[in-house]
Amino acid sequence: MKEKSETNPSVEVIPTNFIRNIIDEDNRTGKWNGRVETRFPPEPNGYLHIGHAKSICLNFGIVHDYGGVCHLRFDDTNPEKEAQEYVDSICDSVSWLGFDWGQHLYYSSDYFGQLYEFAEFLITQGKAYVESLSADEIREYRGTLTNPGRNSPYRDRPIAENLDLFRRMKAGEFADGQYVLRAKIDMASPNINMRDPVIYRIRHVHHQRTGDQWCIYPMYDYTHCISDALERITHSLCTLEFEDHRPLYDWVLDQLVDKVSCHPQQIEFARLNLTYTVMSKRKLIELVEKKLVDGWDDPRLSTLAGVRRRGFTPRSIRLFAERIGISKADSWIDMNVLEDCLRDDLNEHAPRRIAVLKPLKLIIDNYPDDQQEDCFAPNHPQKTEWGKRTIPFSKVLYIERDDFMETPVKGYFRLSPGAEVRLRYAYLVKCISIEKNAQGGIEAIHCTYDPDTKSGTPGADSRKVKGNIHWLSAQHAHVAEVRLYDRLFTDPHPDSGDKDYKTALNPDSKRIISAYVESALCEAPPEQSFQFERNGYFVADRIDMKPGKSVFNRAVTLRDSWGKDAGS
Repeated sequence: MKEKSETNPSVEVIPTNFIRNIIDEDNRTGKWNGRVETRFPPEPNGYLHIGHAKSICLNFGIVHDYGGVCHLRFDDTNPEKEAQEYVDSICDSVSWLGFDWGQHLYYSSDYFGQLYEFAEFLITQGKAYVESLSADEIREYRGTLTNPGRNSPYRDRPIAENLDLFRRMKAGEFADGQYVLRAKIDMASPNINMRDPVIYRIRHVHHQRTGDQWCIYPMYDYTHCISDALERITHSLCTLEFEDHRPLYDWVLDQLVDKVSCHPQQIEFARLNLTYTVMSKRKLIELVEKKLVDGWDDPRLSTLAGVRRRGFTPRSIRLFAERIGISKADSWIDMNVLEDCLRDDLNEHAPRRIAVLKPLKLIIDNYPDDQQEDCFAPNHPQKTEWGKRTIPFSKVLYIERDDFMETPVKGYFRLSPGAEVRLRYAYLVKCISIEKNAQGGIEAIHCTYDPDTKSGTPGADSRKVKGNIHWLSAQHAHVAEVRLYDRLFTDPHPDSGDKDYKTALNPDSKRIISAYVESALCEAPPEQSFQFERNGYFVADRIDMKPGKSVFNRAVTLRDSWGKDAGS
């Protein structure tokens, strides 16, 4: 999609990449008569992850810019692992990212009848045969990358016998795995995908949409090219692992040229590899099923449901997809690139609020016991039109425990014995004494304030101090649950090589604390993002935030702390 120029927001920037260059050339030559139709074809056997977001933004973004159409198609050809739960979550995620498929919602199962007819046609043309070898024998006959395959003894089965067996497969006469249907191509091909691939198998499994109508199901490589053609897709965009499958994509459609006139162009691009994550569906399922995380929408996961609950916004995900671009070369993207996109988005769009995460009591000894007054804080420092909010001030406050140091180190400018700091939006205060418990822990600090230094008054600039800390009135603060999330793994490449990714799980990736927040936060709707001043960006939890119970998730810190650690 078009993005705003970072130097001139009034200017729209249209990104360029090799795929757009192909489309531009197609439009110039009139190859598709100006049509641009793409598709996003997930299998409904799990939740989408951040890697899928790259493909979603690419497919929907391109047609947005070229005035085309993007289809959402579910590749539901493997009913053993698919469920309506995943269909619903995928639709929700695509819609949340800001994309609309309109009337173009399809399922591969919509085409089961035609796929079967085309398979019979291939048999009649001598281009497919029923195989009696077992799966292990098929693998053995297929050969290796360096050795050609061998023809199956059933490769030259008569056409009439193949048709009879295939129809009986469809009728349910045979057990799972007893037969498969294979395309008849070239067992000596240097491309293993062309060595008579299986295109149908027997599975006596109930299908979520077609019920028990079918007991044979087509394979993905056979299905998706025909589905593309039936839907008149022009540019079939997929990741690089399908590059070796493109000859099979083209072969199938070439055999069916008299049945399906449209022959889409398959174009491959590099998938997203993101540090500090795993995106293997198998590993994500393992994390969820072994309860190593709190479900598919755990804010530490790379699933779109997870990053959404963490507090990432659709704008930040689209910005991320734009910044990393599209190429044909595999590379690793550092997690900080994604986090910076969220920081840039929320710095612009998130209202400011105050929360004290690790509270320490501060008592102003010379402030009247029964007095309170209003201080005024901007809702956004760069957006005066957003106005200000009222923050009550009183004798007893909470400040961050990290904003006080009994024996300050060099360069520490916050509160310490005898030191003076500004309470943000309020007064200058000086620490005069400390209260400790029997174990020597600090229970409270006592200060005096200068009544002539209130922010917004002429006396505010009467003298300068280097420390500026946030606070909340103890009398007016509200308790909230705050979940401090961090990266799920300590290793940037947790599943590379032969490593067991589970050994890299970060034990500190989730901490739940009780914090104090200003009253305005108690009314926040679920999924509302904020900058907690000096603490980071947070979001009201989309599930657990309810009237009378405030729950906030840390989406991202104000600055990258991992990059610093990695470089030390």
